[in-house]
Amino acid sequence: MAKQKRHSATFKSQVVLEMLKEEKTVSQIAAEYGIHPSQLHRWKRQALENFPQLFTESQALQQQAQAHQQQLTELYAEIGKLTTQVEWLKKKSGLDPDPR
Repeated sequence: MAKQKRHSATFKSQVVLEMLKEEKTVSQIAAEYGIHPSQLHRWKRQALENFPQLFTESQALQQQAQAHQQQLTELYAEIGKLTTQVEWLKKKSGLDPDPR
């Protein structure tokens, strides 16, 4: 039994782009790359179905970005708090070479 070839997403997108240009027939492209025409049609259909998603930002991605921003704000606040505490401890212990 022959093992199926695995093609990268980049390769598939290049082949589909070539199909969309319509400079060659599907049969010519299939012969050039050694891929069955029905497989090429599946890749093209899949690409066209998912094409609108390229231009929309998903709700999950927006929530993730918002959570990341909130975490970043919290971390900066913690850094400020700890910096203040370290400075206070240096000042009180007499280890601060540059007292203000």
